[in-house]
Amino acid sequence: MGAHSANRSAAKKMQRLIYIGLAGGAGTLVRYWLSEWTARRFGETFPTGTLVVNLAGCFLAGLLFYLMFDRYLVNPTVRTVVLIGLLGGFTTFSSFGLQTFTLLRDGEVGLALFNMAISNAGGLLMVWVGYSLAKIL
Repeated sequence: MGAHSANRSAAKKMQRLIYIGLAGGAGTLVRYWLSEWTARRFGETFPTGTLVVNLAGCFLAGLLFYLMFDRYLVNPTVRTVVLIGLLGGFTTFSSFGLQTFTLLRDGEVGLALFNMAISNAGGLLMVWVGYSLAKIL
């Protein structure tokens, strides 16, 4: 591979990273807006805003995954920008839901159950560990 080709490849990778970052920022802003709107509308006793964002993100992940992989041939960079950048900024729970669904769809029920258990129980455990560690520091 020549120097020109290597430079072009590096420029394309950088451009892709910039698009992912911009989409992630947009997803984060939409998450903030939707969470705030939901909290104002329904109160903050229960984390309704987070629940709405997580469920909406999972719905969009499934919808967009099907449309971009099965229904239409969409450029891999566009898929990455939308699914990882935009939805990743909106909620990483959508990635968890999509990856667990893919395991189930592929017949990997044991791995899907393991992913659900370790992600949820492990996540709660790590919140407690971080909280406990911060208290003693």
